[in-house]
Parts: sequence; C-alpha cells; structure tokens
Amino acid sequence: MRPDAAPDLVAPGFAALRGWADDDHAAAAAALASAAPDAGWPGLADLNDAGESPRTVFETLFCPGAPISALLTGYYEPELAGARRPDARFRHALYRAPGGLAPDPDAHPWHTRAAIEAGNLLAGHEIAWLDNPVEAFLAQVQGSVRVRLTDGTLLRLGHGGRNGHPYRSIGKELVRRGAIAAEAVSAGAIRDWCAANPAEVPALLAHNPSFCFFRILDLAPDSGPVGSAGVSLTAWRSLAVDPGHLPLGTPVWVEGTTGPGAEHLCGRLMIAQDTGSAIRGPARADVFCGSGDAAARVAGPMRATGRLTPLWPRAGGRS
Repeated sequence: MRPDAAPDLVAPGFAALRGWADDDHAAAAAALASAAPDAGWPGLADLNDAGESPRTVFETLFCPGAPISALLTGYYEPELAGARRPDARFRHALYRAPGGLAPDPDAHPWHTRAAIEAGNLLAGHEIAWLDNPVEAFLAQVQGSVRVRLTDGTLLRLGHGGRNGHPYRSIGKELVRRGAIAAEAVSAGAIRDWCAANPAEVPALLAHNPSFCFFRILDLAPDSGPVGSAGVSLTAWRSLAVDPGHLPLGTPVWVEGTTGPGAEHLCGRLMIAQDTGSAIRGPARADVFCGSGDAAARVAGPMRATGRLTPLWPRAGGRS
C-alpha cells in the first residue's frame, strides 16, 4: 500500500467511496492540473506542493457530493489506415467544418447527414480518406482519430464542430429492427452487421442525422486526443459528461456496479474533460479508454450501470 493510501487518513465522506484509498490519486491529479487554469477551483496551486500527497490535496480541497446513478459507456481514439487523396481503396472522407455554420448549431442546425451525403455538400472540405464508410462514421462518434497515412506518417484529428442535429444511435435502430439483440449491441456487432449487409449501410448511417467535423491537431504521438476542455485526454482519467449538469474540470469518483465493463471501473477518480453528442443529462458519462485497438476492445462493449460522485470544492478551498 502506498504511503498516501493509509486507511486512517480517509477524510470524512471519502470513506464511502469504494476503493478510494487504493486509487492512483497522482494520475488523477495530473489530469486535473492540466485543466486547472479553466476549472476555477480554489487552491489548485496546492497540487504542486511537494509537501502534500495528491490524495491529501483532494481530501483537503474537495468534498464528495451526492452520488448519481448513471449509465457508463466507453470511448476511444481509433487508429485507421487512410490517405490524403482518394483512390480505388480510400473513398470515404473525413471533413473539416464548412463556413457558415451557426455559432450555436443546436439552435440553428445545418443540413442532416442524409442531405450532406446525398448532395455532396462537403466537397472540397476533405481532410483525409478512409477505406470503410462505417469506420468513418464511428470516428465521428468517437470524436477523434489517428489516421496512418500511406507514407507512414500519422495524422491526428480532433473534434471540429457538428451540424447541430440530435444524435440517434444506429445500434438502437438495429435492435428496433430485430437485427441485433439489445444485450449484444456493441461497435463490433454493428461492424459485423454492416459487413454482412453492405447494401443497407447507407440507409442505416443516415438514421443518425448528426454529423461531426474534424480539425487537424499538432500532437505528439504519445499524447491523448484533445477533449472539449481543450486539454489532452488521459486514458481512464478523463470523462465525457453533459456540462449542463457537471462543469468541465470537475473531479468525479466513478464506480461501475453491474453490466459490461463494470470490472474496469471498480472505483476511479476521473476528471470531466470532454463532452459527447450522445452524453445528455446527469445520469450519463463516457469513459475515455485510450487509443488504438486495445482500447477499442474495452470501450466498445462497455455499458455498465454505476455511480458518479462529483467532488465539489470546499468553501475557501480548505476544510
């Protein structure tokens, strides 16, 4: 057990957080410090005080709020083969945002996915080309992507805006059709269905009117993608939330209880650093699981029930 994990040091309220004493508070502190300038929490300079352990800093500056029962899903940064220009293999584009989008696309939506595809409305806005329309769609759902170009270079793309239409799950649509059992829905199951039914893929993707754009990011290969809070995400420490209910920068204790992926969430301190078109309301959160295929295998099936416990700053920054 680490020195900062002694049971007799658990502050009142933190004892109720299952696994709190055994978590890696330093990893959570590093994620929080990256967002600290915008978080507005008092006393965050103490995170750099070598005389206090990260766990002690959290217990001193914050106190647990009321836990919220929530659905916990996972997301990741895919790495896909692609090209700068289309050819016989790479025919499905990822796009930058067009001009003329409303500042508030939710209030003034642009064209739907179906209209964009049917009218080729984003011609000239291509950033990269992929070899699979389903992977291009899922990259939009994830919000970021690594594209390994044909010359071996790595192109990092992050969220660059959206058309403002509500997100509709194609997984739920396949369940409604009876094509996939509700308990079997995952990105892998969707891929398998699409591979077996290629002629039906365009109509299925058009079921989701939401469309996301990308922007090129200048990031080191070993850094995470940039989230909505403007900082690089950290695997298993960054959380996507609805900022209308949970402010970005908030530390959140995440516990999975039952369902696929709950075994990966046996008590972790995460930081609200991202948003997602499917993450709406206080009872939803998306856990960033990392980059590449290994992260995809964990994130895809994750659909756990659990609890979110926000940590709120103590008055004056100290108890």
